[in-house]
Amino acid sequence: MHRRSFLSLAGLALAVTACGSQTGSPSSSGLPAVTVGLTYIPNIQFAPFYVAKSKGLFSGADVTLRHHGASEGLFTALAAGQENLVIAGGDEMLQAVAGGMDLVAIASYYHAYPVVVIVPASSSITTTSGLKGKRIGIPGRYGESWFGLQVALKSGGLTLNDVHVVEIGYTQQAALASNKVDATIGFSNNDAVQFRLAGVAIRTIPLAASVPLVSICLIASRSYLNAHPDVCKAVADGMVAGIKACLDDPAGAITTSVPYIPGLSASSAETSARATLDATLAIMRTNSGTVSGKLDPTTWAAMATFMRQEALINKSVDPATTMSNDHVTA
Repeated sequence: MHRRSFLSLAGLALAVTACGSQTGSPSSSGLPAVTVGLTYIPNIQFAPFYVAKSKGLFSGADVTLRHHGASEGLFTALAAGQENLVIAGGDEMLQAVAGGMDLVAIASYYHAYPVVVIVPASSSITTTSGLKGKRIGIPGRYGESWFGLQVALKSGGLTLNDVHVVEIGYTQQAALASNKVDATIGFSNNDAVQFRLAGVAIRTIPLAASVPLVSICLIASRSYLNAHPDVCKAVADGMVAGIKACLDDPAGAITTSVPYIPGLSASSAETSARATLDATLAIMRTNSGTVSGKLDPTTWAAMATFMRQEALINKSVDPATTMSNDHVTA
């Protein structure tokens, strides 16, 4: 989910507006057809969608799940009408909106921001301020890893001039183990899990006491949302029901996901999947431990301010127009 390539937004704004009514006609099931983009390779992080699809939890819509190609932009298929909704970071969406796309987040998938600083267990770095003068590995200067680094530096009283940013692609384990970098920016439910499964002793450091960014959400173009509000609600409610089902029976969620994820039936893959699923379900809960698809307007406002201040978006965006809680029941 997190291995996103940078997307130039030029030319996509009109396409998003144009594609709004292409899907929604009845399928062979008699229900409105809708395609949901799950970004890149099949992964257990998408288990709530696999479970919801398999168990018929998308009541009122005939959902097709579509994984993106490896070099496909995050919102390209949405713009082209190949998808009607997509799972993506709220911060990535805000950047797209600032670039001219008319998008709306309609439900929360992750409630906690998953990006963390990863250091060797023996490292002297214990806080974000301790990153001063250090080499920090990052996939590239884009996406949630890059946004998260800005938060970490801000919370540590640092700027980019105080650290050495090293673009390492997706070689975090090798880079940290070979001392190419002193720390990496990664995901608590992906990179940190893989380090530990590989037997690499690490610690994770939170980006800040309060992270002014919104991670993975369910997103639609405004035109599609306006044309098919009931379909969007069916997908949002089904997604939340899928999360609940995974929390109630994680082992069953892995079994249900086997047809969707090549190689998952192998025992070694199942061990990794369970560790990743457990870490993912932890960030899907609200602060009170409940399951909800509701978005937090306060965090959205803080994100819009932070991203503009840090030049992560090229113009101010009204956060109230980019998110809605009207299309998810709980």
